[in-house]
Formats: sequence, C-alpha cells, structure tokens
Amino acid sequence: DFSARFSATARQYRYVILNRQARSAVFSKKVSCKHGKLDVASMHQAAQSLLGEQDFTSFRSAACQAKHAMRSVHWVKVSCESDFIYIDIQANAFLHHMVRNIVGSLLIVGQGDEPVEWMADLMALKDRNQAGPTAAADGLYLVKVSYPQSAGVDFPVYLPRFY
Repeated sequence: DFSARFSATARQYRYVILNRQARSAVFSKKVSCKHGKLDVASMHQAAQSLLGEQDFTSFRSAACQAKHAMRSVHWVKVSCESDFIYIDIQANAFLHHMVRNIVGSLLIVGQGDEPVEWMADLMALKDRNQAGPTAAADGLYLVKVSYPQSAGVDFPVYLPRFY
C-alpha cells in the first residue's frame, strides 16, 4: 500500500537566509534574516560532516517521536547568491526540527564563533544541549520527496530562489 509519508525514499529541504543588515518587508516570513556577514565556505565545509548514515541525536528535538535518531544524509550544500544563502540537504528521512537545528549550528560556524570541526564534534557528542539553537521556521521549504520507481510517482524539484 502506498503512503505519501512512509513510502518516501528521500526528502529534500531548502533553507533560505537573507544575509544583510536590513530586514526585507517583501520577504517577511518567507526567508530567515541574519545580520552580520556569514562565512558560507566554512558553513559548507562544516556541513559535510553530516554525510552518510549517522546518529543525529544532537539535532533531534525534544518533541521528536522517532524510534531512533539514525538517518542517512545523501548530500548537503551551502551556497550564496547575492544576499541570499541557501542550505540544501537531502536525506532518507529527517527528525523533528532536524534541519532547523542543523541550520542553527551552521550559523554559529558561519559567524566564526565555532570552527568547522565543531559540527563533527556535535555528531560525536550526541547531545542536543551542545548544539546551536533551533533556527526560525521562516525560510524552510520542503522541495522534493522521492518515491520508488514502482510507486509511479515523480515530482519535479521546485527550489525557491530570491533575488
């Protein structure tokens, strides 16, 4: 039996950050805002420690009802276009608030408050209290859900882009 939730083999999210001094009324509630320059290259490098099948307890919400925190991140990319930073991540599944918790920690790396290696340290610690705060919901988009070919369902990827 097909289930939109349980038959999925992968999910892809995009988190959008407007990285400039002034907030935008046009993009209010559509993107997250972060003042102060962020080091996108360091954020991307730090995010690579999330790849593969690992225990994501450090990025698991207290309200998470999943039986375990093992997830497999297929790829993650942090990129910049104009004043917008895009964090794209695909995994077999995500824990409650996992993407927002990852983004909160990547922002700390991007600000220069923690080194790139800190993300790998957080993964090893398996302690949510050691990771960064949960990033705002503004800017988080589910952009793709993949299903087995046998399901006969194929949706295109719609990546929100802002200029």
